Amino acid sequence: MSSTNVPSHAQLNGREKGAGSDARNRGEWPAYGANKANAKYSPLDQIDKQNVSGLRVAWRWTSPDMEVVKRTPGLVAGQFEATPIMVNGVLYTSTSLSQVAAIDPATGATRWVYDPESWRNEPPPSHGFINRGVTYWTDGKDERVFIGTGDTYLIALNAKTGRPIPGFGNAGRIDLTLGLRRPVERRYYYLTSPPVICRNVLVIGSAVYDWPANDQMPPGDVRGFDVRTGKLLWTFHSIPQAGEFGNDTWLEGSWRNTGAANAWTILSADEELGYVYIPFGTPNNDYYGGNRPGDGLFGESLVCLEAKTGRRVWSFQTTHHGLWDYDLPAAPNLVDISAGGKNIKAVAQVTKQAFCFVFDRVTGKPIWPIEERKVPQSTVPGERSSPTQPFPAKPAPFDRQGLSVDDLIDFTPELRREAEAIIRKYATGPLYTPPSIESTIILPGAVGGASWAGAAFDPETGILYVPSVTIPFAGPMSKPLESDSPARFALDRRERIGVRGPKGLFLTKPPYGRITAIDLKTGEHLWMAPMGEGPRKHPALSELSLPRLGWPLRGFPLVTRTLLLVAQEGAPTLAGSPDSPRQLIRSNTNLLPVDPALQAYDKLTGELVATVPLPNNAQGAPMTYAVGETQYVVIAVGGRNLPAELVALALPK
Repeated sequence: MSSTNVPSHAQLNGREKGAGSDARNRGEWPAYGANKANAKYSPLDQIDKQNVSGLRVAWRWTSPDMEVVKRTPGLVAGQFEATPIMVNGVLYTSTSLSQVAAIDPATGATRWVYDPESWRNEPPPSHGFINRGVTYWTDGKDERVFIGTGDTYLIALNAKTGRPIPGFGNAGRIDLTLGLRRPVERRYYYLTSPPVICRNVLVIGSAVYDWPANDQMPPGDVRGFDVRTGKLLWTFHSIPQAGEFGNDTWLEGSWRNTGAANAWTILSADEELGYVYIPFGTPNNDYYGGNRPGDGLFGESLVCLEAKTGRRVWSFQTTHHGLWDYDLPAAPNLVDISAGGKNIKAVAQVTKQAFCFVFDRVTGKPIWPIEERKVPQSTVPGERSSPTQPFPAKPAPFDRQGLSVDDLIDFTPELRREAEAIIRKYATGPLYTPPSIESTIILPGAVGGASWAGAAFDPETGILYVPSVTIPFAGPMSKPLESDSPARFALDRRERIGVRGPKGLFLTKPPYGRITAIDLKTGEHLWMAPMGEGPRKHPALSELSLPRLGWPLRGFPLVTRTLLLVAQEGAPTLAGSPDSPRQLIRSNTNLLPVDPALQAYDKLTGELVATVPLPNNAQGAPMTYAVGETQYVVIAVGGRNLPAELVALALPK
């Protein structure tokens, strides 16, 4: 390998400040999003525009889930959504079945595996067994790896041996269904994302079943535990109880029984400030709020907490009285920017409705004004939708919002006429048009614009890179399927769909998947590029010589000093609910195949530099690290009906 391709001492050291910067500047990746700020950035630059097309598979690691599934009839592991971490010369990952493995980062050889046997319990109802990663902690002597399991245990492992820590909780584990303000059914309460650690306090959220199965769904409270002993230090009530700030936003005593409003995605932390940033989801039930009148703090809110005490520092609600499943889906990006002539410690939160809200992360003050605007009102009996919703002045939306005739596919007059006929079957309107008994097309839907893939931030340029998808979603409101549900209405899961367009194409104009580059110094968009080729080869389009149209499949971003890399979901698996992008594409053979690949973009222009094939569809976010003279990019692929593997890419030696 040429010496010009080797990460130098200057390249690996001293480029960046902030939590985890020392480890990353050694070529490591010590946290899910590279650091606790979730930048998804690495200063490594061995892989660049000139050589990225030469990336080859260096090693492949097969998930131990495969053996468990083989010997356990009826067991199904979910898609492999983990992002490994790399610290002190070891790669650590979780698996879909909540196993934890330590791996040699240069060869892919397994060093140890710990199986909590979560798979022996009932799988979570929403997405089955999935897990997105682990968390590392050390005090310089003791090294630990933490996982939150699919059957709702918090487990501490010795990082060197993989054995549970005897002095943590009960023989190394804590049952997180215990100690909440009311008993919960384990089948409705589970974990998918890793905890975050700030000032030796381990902070963890939860995933809660979205549908109104009964009148006492689990609460989405966030808790802080002592990282050494597992002692519970504090609980933050996601639905404020009597006498707490925000309780008055829950009318008619609805705070007593409402569940969820949980933080299921990745959390962020500022070690210097001692603050953690919590993106909360929608209260139960997520498409009907007749049982929970009022704005409903802290549903669909970004909340800053003091790590040591759990005290609320500030909060902002991005959707009042949520009716669209607009959970805050992604980790808040903690960013240091210069805006308006000032250096600002900021936080950027991307949303499903395709907004990017930017705040001073110390005070919670918006960097740019946020206006409350009137929005359409619900016609569903018993519903009292919020008269206004918050709209940020900057940045502009990064994906299509709302649906009108002007948004419909128009490659040919025939396609436009068919698209117009399709939407006449539904209620349509601007962003925040409420669900209806007739069935409303919601755009962005529950799986877009932004998703749990999140955004990546380049600290050298101040640019935020946001992947998003454009896929309409619809379903009528009807009586809940569960016989003991207290809700008068719920979105009918049997008819919940991603709305297909004419001839099996997508309903709107392209791009259907995109990357948007936002300059956080000014709040302006710099460029937008389609993600993926899109359905250009469809029989109705193949003669039109169209440019790249993008696929409505999640893109997982990674930014380095030289490139923006995006691993996009590829050939669909058997995973996914009926409204998911995978299912919509799989249901139409004219849109297949979708080739799995790692896409490389020029960071400043959005030009597609290279497309590197992957052996299977990407399901987790990529990460990068250096061992010796080699920079690796590792991606989780497969799961469900495909082999679940970590794939390591590197330049040939």
